[in-house]
Amino acid sequence: MIPRRTLLATAAAAPLLSMPALAQGRARTLRYVPSSNLTLLDPIFTPAAVTLAHGYCVFDTLYGVDAELRPVPQMAAGHSVSADGLTWEITLRDGLRFHDGEPVRARDCAASLNRWSKRDSFGQALGAATESFGARDDKTIVIKLTRPFGRLLHAIGKPHSSPAFIMPERLAQTSPTTQVTEMVGSGPFRFVRGEYVSGARMVYEKFADYVPRSEAPAWTSGGKVVHFDRLEWQILPDPATAAAAIQAGEVDWLAAVLPELAPLVARNRQVELFRGDPFGVVSVLRFNHLTAPFNNVALRRAVLRAIDQTPFIQAITADPANGQVCRSMFPCGMPGVVELGADVMGSLDIAQARQAVLDAGYKGERIVLLNPTDQPTINAHGVLTADLLRRIGMNVDQQDLDWGTVVQRRISKAPVENGGWSIACTNWPAISIDNPATNTTTRGVGDAGWWGWFHDPATEELVQKWLSATAPEEADSLFRAAQARALEMVPTIPLGQTYSDGAIRKDIQGALNASVNLFWNVRRV
Repeated sequence: MIPRRTLLATAAAAPLLSMPALAQGRARTLRYVPSSNLTLLDPIFTPAAVTLAHGYCVFDTLYGVDAELRPVPQMAAGHSVSADGLTWEITLRDGLRFHDGEPVRARDCAASLNRWSKRDSFGQALGAATESFGARDDKTIVIKLTRPFGRLLHAIGKPHSSPAFIMPERLAQTSPTTQVTEMVGSGPFRFVRGEYVSGARMVYEKFADYVPRSEAPAWTSGGKVVHFDRLEWQILPDPATAAAAIQAGEVDWLAAVLPELAPLVARNRQVELFRGDPFGVVSVLRFNHLTAPFNNVALRRAVLRAIDQTPFIQAITADPANGQVCRSMFPCGMPGVVELGADVMGSLDIAQARQAVLDAGYKGERIVLLNPTDQPTINAHGVLTADLLRRIGMNVDQQDLDWGTVVQRRISKAPVENGGWSIACTNWPAISIDNPATNTTTRGVGDAGWWGWFHDPATEELVQKWLSATAPEEADSLFRAAQARALEMVPTIPLGQTYSDGAIRKDIQGALNASVNLFWNVRRV
């Protein structure tokens, strides 16, 4: 038995003895506060942004995107395409290894692509044109198509909302409707399962066997060089507590700063605001297309012409630098997006809009607007929408509910008298709705699509033609046609584009632009 006097002496000496080690450990640890708790670990199972950031730590992709959002090789060394465009072969680069020590093989990649193609919208489009995902040998993935699919690399290299992350075959064979919980990837960090405490902490360690590419990093491509031994995520639900923690140097990086606290944080000489995602979030108003009155396209057009985005943006941010009027059915700033709605959106004053509503044949039908009271920005947009619709002569029943109830109610296809709905607001990361295939808000697949169930075969024909296009000029023309069709049919109304900031200590350098925070290339100086 150790004498009590010895224990006390050892305890007293311990802080002094361990100070250099503690200081070194602190320097080699990056401390990060995500915007929400990490509850689901499988980034194929859920497109949640916090799970996506976790996914980029643990997993890698065959292709990433560069600063221009163009697909470039990542795990892949390159690819070839048959003359008829129906067979794609992707060769893996050397040195790829999973965290369990196994080499990455083509069959792992084929199984991962197959599972991803069952869940992701872009993946489903690719899957519908695919005969098989297979392997010719350990280094060569073979994708056999039933029809040309010119956007294949854009699909498997997409940076947001369920990227095509590669897992070992044994995990990728998990049903797409079942979450993978064993976190074994080939990414630059290894997930430390034994230190994972949901609601408190997540820990990642540098994966010593990861072989980065030689190119400079940009978005999700290039050399993923890790400069920290440990990455610790700390869950701090209270925004004020998180802001105080980064100012005190207790953490290095906040994913999000409450707008009201941003000026205070920015005044700290050791901290700076950081905007990783240059494209922001698009707020939208969604119609129920199955029932009156918004199954009437003329009425949807009247509302589109009545809505001024400015007050909707101001409801989220008072800083002009954090909001943008975007008169397009696709996010502004994205490659190929044109503001075709500049002369249409918000073009009517109240009197003109009231007349347009009458001319559209509106007969005073009750309009049920689902409005979540516990989602401040969406709630504000619901209130603004209800007020505008009433001013242009519509009979609005604004139903204030909690977010969980709204999520349940909006999947109901019942008429309003039986618990259905007419209109609801929400928002989307701009990067996740950047093209005709991924823009869930404009897709016309009806019952198989997003709540609201917009059905338009002409839209879907344009999507399929765009997916098949191999010539850039043809793809650009089809993309513009898809934007014009969305503006004509008004499946959704954009309410503006807004941007938010995180915060980072000034001694942390190298953070990259991306739709979520990435932890390679980051170092302490």
